[in-house]
Amino acid sequence: MNINMLMQQAQRMQKEVETNLKKAKEELALVEVHAEAGGGLVKVTMTARNVVKRIQIDPELLQDDPDMIEDLIAAAMNDAARQAEAISEERMKSANQGMGLPPGLAGLF
Repeated sequence: MNINMLMQQAQRMQKEVETNLKKAKEELALVEVHAEAGGGLVKVTMTARNVVKRIQIDPELLQDDPDMIEDLIAAAMNDAARQAEAISEERMKSANQGMGLPPGLAGLF
């Protein structure tokens, strides 16, 4: 096999990986995760690209201690971020499958 053919194959694979990753990122922007804290008193909607779309706070909670409200918001945001990260990792891994990369290298893209 000559070096030019290897370079062309590597370039094709790189373009395919870039296309798959771009498509996966576009899809992640459309995926929404929903998280809550305090038994549903605080709810967060976030995209899998970590864009917060909505925060809902039960009106009854607003009469409570501000520190508790802040803690519940933080807890709901962190849960949404964990869900988004898990979805993102799975989609990006799928985008790299089939590239014929050796084990461990797929995670580099």
